[in-house]
Amino acid sequence: MRKRLISPMPHDRLTFDGAGLDLANLATVEITSEDEAHPIECALRLGETRGWSAAEPGPQIIRLLFDHPQNLKRIWLVFEETETPRTQEFSLRWSPDRGHSFREIIRQQWNFSPPGTARETEDYTVDLSNVTLLELKIVPDKSGGEARASLASLRLA
Repeated sequence: MRKRLISPMPHDRLTFDGAGLDLANLATVEITSEDEAHPIECALRLGETRGWSAAEPGPQIIRLLFDHPQNLKRIWLVFEETETPRTQEFSLRWSPDRGHSFREIIRQQWNFSPPGTARETEDYTVDLSNVTLLELKIVPDKSGGEARASLASLRLA
C-alpha cells in the first residue's frame, strides 16, 4: 500500500496574497446599501481589515461591473460574524453581457455560531471568460431576523 499525508487545504490556498485584480481601477461597484463606517472599499482593498457592512438588515447585493471583460480564475470570499448566531445564504453569479443574462457559480448556506464558528472562507477555482459583471447576493439571516449582511473580503484573480 502506498500512501502520502497531504494537507487538507493546499498552502497556496490559505490566504490571498495580493496577486489579484486591482478592482478599484477595473470595475464600478454597485451596492444596495453600506454602513458609513464599513464601506465596500474596505472589503475590496488588500490590507483593509474593516470589511463591508450593510446599513440595513435583509438581503443585499454587491455588483462589480467591469470596464472591460475579464477572465477570472479564482474567487476568494471571507465572511465574519462575531455576535449573532444565524444561517446565511449567499449566491455568486456572473454575466458575459452586462447583466442581460446570468450564470450561477455557487449558492451556499453557512451557519454562524459565534464564538466557535465565526468565519467562513470560500476559495473557488473557476475558468470564466469575458466576465462583464459579477454579482454577490447575501441573505444574512434565512430566518428573517435583523442581521445585517457583511463581507470581510472579496478578491479576484
